[in-house]
Amino acid sequence: MSVENLLSELNLPVQSIELGLVRLETDEISEKQRLQLSGKLKELGFELLDSVKSRLIEKIKNIIITKVHHSEVLDLKTNWSQTLSSELNLDYNYLSALFSSVEGITIEHFIIKQKIERAKELLLYNELTLSEIAFNLGYSSVQYLSTQFKQVTGQTPSQFKSSRAGNAMRNPLDFIEK
Repeated sequence: MSVENLLSELNLPVQSIELGLVRLETDEISEKQRLQLSGKLKELGFELLDSVKSRLIEKIKNIIITKVHHSEVLDLKTNWSQTLSSELNLDYNYLSALFSSVEGITIEHFIIKQKIERAKELLLYNELTLSEIAFNLGYSSVQYLSTQFKQVTGQTPSQFKSSRAGNAMRNPLDFIEK
């Protein structure tokens, strides 16, 4: 009821209201209305998840994280653009442009960061050789993994593995974005 009153106060015509979901009679609201709505919802203890786009970006991230962190072996020939397009039923160029505009990095860079974070984890477990880690993460060579690893972390995998700070350098998955 409080959400319905708020929408009425902001002159936003409501089509339907269900638990956690509001459908407006119009697809577009002004930026000013969106900001007002967001602020007023926060005052009521609610959060505005206003766009299909933000949910789509979360889906992209979830697909990548699942494949990188929860697969035994990534296929060297994994075509990420094809994978994301087919799983989300959308054109990859659209997904890529949307992701970059909102996140400030490319999907490819996000994938690299996820793969390097997984490499850090595997290095700390000390159960696999660097060759096995490179293979499991879909790298064509140890050198390619090492190059990307150093670009992202500032250390070679060997330096990372031998440093006592290695565990402190790991990042929670929620914070591997930019």
